[in-house]
Formats: sequence, structure tokens, C-alpha cells
Amino acid sequence: MMPLRAYLLLRGRLLLRLLREVGAVRLALLGPVLLILTGRALLLAAPHPLGQWAVPALLAFTLASAHRQRADLRFLATSAPGFRRWLAAEYALLALPVVVVLLAFGDGGAAALTLVLAPGAAALPPARESRSMRQRARSLFRSEAFEWVSGMRTGGLWAWPLLLAGAVWQHEAPLGPALALLGWLLVLLASYGTPEQLTMLAMAARGPGAFLRRRLVLGVGYAALTGAPFFWLLGAGPAGVGGTLAVGVFWLGLVALLILAKYAFYPNAVHIRTTQALVVGVALALPGNPVYPVLLLVAVGGLIWQSQRRLRAVLGDVEAHAAERHVELAETSHVG
Repeated sequence: MMPLRAYLLLRGRLLLRLLREVGAVRLALLGPVLLILTGRALLLAAPHPLGQWAVPALLAFTLASAHRQRADLRFLATSAPGFRRWLAAEYALLALPVVVVLLAFGDGGAAALTLVLAPGAAALPPARESRSMRQRARSLFRSEAFEWVSGMRTGGLWAWPLLLAGAVWQHEAPLGPALALLGWLLVLLASYGTPEQLTMLAMAARGPGAFLRRRLVLGVGYAALTGAPFFWLLGAGPAGVGGTLAVGVFWLGLVALLILAKYAFYPNAVHIRTTQALVVGVALALPGNPVYPVLLLVAVGGLIWQSQRRLRAVLGDVEAHAAERHVELAETSHVG
């Protein structure tokens, strides 16, 4: 059986390969933004008497979502019976920087809870599609909103009520509903990070512009519907109507950017996810910066242009292939 050290070395090599695929330019942009974002979030949450307890919960939620989507879980289960110990050690190592920050602020309880919850994600089973969950997802969302259907099957159906319960518990402070909205955005980020099959896109598309508009209407519409209880809780608290309206527009705008980023780099999943992470990171890390409005305007315009350009190229290739196939079938029928 492969020892733990060999497994961790293998994971390190896979990470280096992934970083090379991301590319130096995206990595140079994404790395500092994520460091700034996570550092600022930790520095804000660690001194807070309640915010410190949100850190282990949010980290555990993120690790659990990523763990259940891992493509190698079934392979490890058949080839290495003790693989869950390796995964627990891996997740504990990933959580160590967070634990160090919490300990630096004297949050010993939150640090201990982080060390318990983070490795515990290794015990979760892979995401599965049970019959009851498929039926429930289809009853809640239109089949063409396949990101929402698959997202609910793989964790959204239990994540949404848990996040709402946390927001209700902490509704008197703006931090509670705001953190719940951030958690729900991460769930949607995972749902929109996986490109659908080309055949699904070709069947749903009616031209790049019409296709994008339909995806935006469905995605932002369902986001507004599921986010409405969080917005209501935020408005009922100290944030008020004006603050809630600003947060709502900002949050729904991020959902729209996630959709545009998906089709701007379709079907490369790595480029889609890194671009989406960069968009969310910049949006959360730089508010108040003088260059933020200009940067946001450039990002919106660039993603709209690139997504239409990419879809036009992809759909053009599909139509050309279909035309060639039609000619081949016609020639075969004529010869026969």
C-alpha cells in the first residue's frame, strides 16, 4: 500500500501540473488576489467573538464540497483501503495556515474546531444522484437550468437550508446574512464551474447572443429567488433597505459574471474555474479602491465580448461538423 508520504508527494506533483495548466499570467493575478481576500477575511473574522466560529464552519464547508466532487475517490476506494487517512492528513495540512492565524488571535477553541472539522471532510461519501433527489431537483428547477439541477443534487439541497438557518440565527448582525450569502455564492461557483457537454450546448443554443441572454435570465433569476430570504434578513437588520439593495445588486452581478466567465473559456474547466475565482476574488477584495469601478467595467465588457466570441466559434464548429456529417450520409445513401 502506498505510504502517506508518497501520496502527499503525488498530490504535490498534480498541483504543480495544475498550476502550469493555469498559466503564469492567470496565476500571477489570481495568487495575490486570493491571498489578499483570505487574509482580509481571516483578519476580520478572527478578532470577532462570533466571526471566529464562522471560520472553521466555512472552511469545512469548502473542503467538504471539494472532497465530494473529487474524481479519484472511487479509484482510491478500490486501490487503497486506508485512503481516508491520507485525505484527512491532506485536509489537515491545508487547514494549518488558518489554524495558525486563529491561534495568533487567541482563538484556541475555533482553532481546535478547525482541526477537527477539516480532516472530517475525508469521511464524506462522493456525490451521488439518488432517485428522490433527481425527482426533487426536476420539480424545483427547469431542466434547461442544468447547473442548478446538478448543483442541487450535489449538495445545494442541504447547503441552502443550513446557510439560511445560520443567517436566521445571526440575523440581528449584518455579518450573519452576509456570510450566508457568501456561502451560497460558493455553492453556485461550484455549480457553474463545470462545463456541460457540447451536445447539450448545441441543442440549447439559438445563436451566441440569445443563448447567453437565456443563461443569464435563468441563472440570475434563480439566484434572486434563492437569495431572497437572505436579502430579507439583511434588510430587517441594521443594514436597512439601502444597504440590502446595494448588496443584492452586487451579489447578483457576481452571479452574472460567473455565468459569463463560464462561456468565455468553454469548455476548458481549469480556465473557467480560475477565471471565476479571479472575478470573485477581485470583487470581494477591492471594493473602495479607486480603480475598482474601472476594473469592474473592463471585466464585464471583456467577459461579454469573449463569451460571445467563444460561443460563436464553438457553435460554428458544431454546425460545420453537422453539415459534413449530413453530406457524408447523403453520399452514402446515394451510393447505396
